[in-house]
Amino acid sequence: MQRPFLHPSTDDLRLESVLYALADPVRLEIVRRLATGDCPLNCSTAAPAHLAKSTQSHHFQILREAGLIRSERRGTEVVNTVRCAEIEAKFPGVVSAILKAAKPLPCPDA
Repeated sequence: MQRPFLHPSTDDLRLESVLYALADPVRLEIVRRLATGDCPLNCSTAAPAHLAKSTQSHHFQILREAGLIRSERRGTEVVNTVRCAEIEAKFPGVVSAILKAAKPLPCPDA
């Protein structure tokens, strides 16, 4: 049996954790992709394609622990959504301003 994902409550969200998580270009790109999509995305769709699965897992764990995303197992897939409303309520305008200023991460194969 797999362990359930742990998600911090809105009261436990910390600004420094959110900013730390978004300081990495790969994690910022993941959140940007999730925020611009209109449906939950699985890990391999949300993360840049060149990343190893273990690296993807690490980035998603940091985003989850910071409270930026919610992950849910659906069969063999893990789908992720951004916790926009919760984060906006706790830190008004912070994440939306960061995402607005973020440029898409260039693909290393291009």
